Amino acid sequence: MPSAEGAPTLRQAVALGLLQGPSELLPISSSAHTTLIPWLAGWPYARLEGERRKAFEVALHAGAGAALAISMRRELLHEAARVDRRRAGVIALSLAPPALAGYVLGPAIERRFGGPRSIAAGLAVGAVAMTLADRAAARHEPTAARAQEDARARDGLALGLAQAAALIPGVSRNGATLTAARARGFGRGDAQALSWHAGLPVLLGASMLKGARMRRSGIPRCERAALAAGASAAFLSTLTSARLLQRLLREGGALWPYSLYRCLLAALVVSRLRDQDTANADQ
Repeated sequence: MPSAEGAPTLRQAVALGLLQGPSELLPISSSAHTTLIPWLAGWPYARLEGERRKAFEVALHAGAGAALAISMRRELLHEAARVDRRRAGVIALSLAPPALAGYVLGPAIERRFGGPRSIAAGLAVGAVAMTLADRAAARHEPTAARAQEDARARDGLALGLAQAAALIPGVSRNGATLTAARARGFGRGDAQALSWHAGLPVLLGASMLKGARMRRSGIPRCERAALAAGASAAFLSTLTSARLLQRLLREGGALWPYSLYRCLLAALVVSRLRDQDTANADQ
């Protein structure tokens, strides 16, 4: 298979991989950044054919997922040892909606919602929802905040529906599950823990499935180095970010700074799109 025009250079692949770690762990949408940064910077990667770009994004997510699994291995093993019928139900309900939505709607979502305009909308709408849920839950804290161990079937379903909505680029898997957990009354630290525990299996499962499809379709030899460099950088940045951000995220700070950042990024995208429309109209 010939190389696709616009394939990322090694430097660009490493840069996007280094960005993957913090953007995966924070509720700011890693998929949005993987698409928007090349577009804003004018890299040829932004014009790369859809399947080849998706292959690179899968490599980034695979690297990030592997690092997150290593970082969380102790608590994951601890949780696995405590699994009972209630916990199993919560896990199943948090996984079923994104798995079903990804299988049925995944290709259509990628075609319709993968551009800068729809990503900006996802960033902004997700930011508003996250802020409203966080502020509403904060009114009942600290006395009425729910703990992670209180999660029930309805909570698992809420997390699952949130992850299904996060298939739309810009919404953010972490942001959507945090919003759902806060809307269900969980404390900020417990909401973050639920978000990570619900998101990791989906992240790893989707990466494995899409990776298998990529392998069958074939990857140009000249692009493999960039994929490996991006995945390696994503692995290292996620592992480092998890260690640096672990205390901050588990203590559960306010979510409005992330919402503000998302809105500013969305505004930048809208401004660039407006400039492009004006330039096209003048031609």
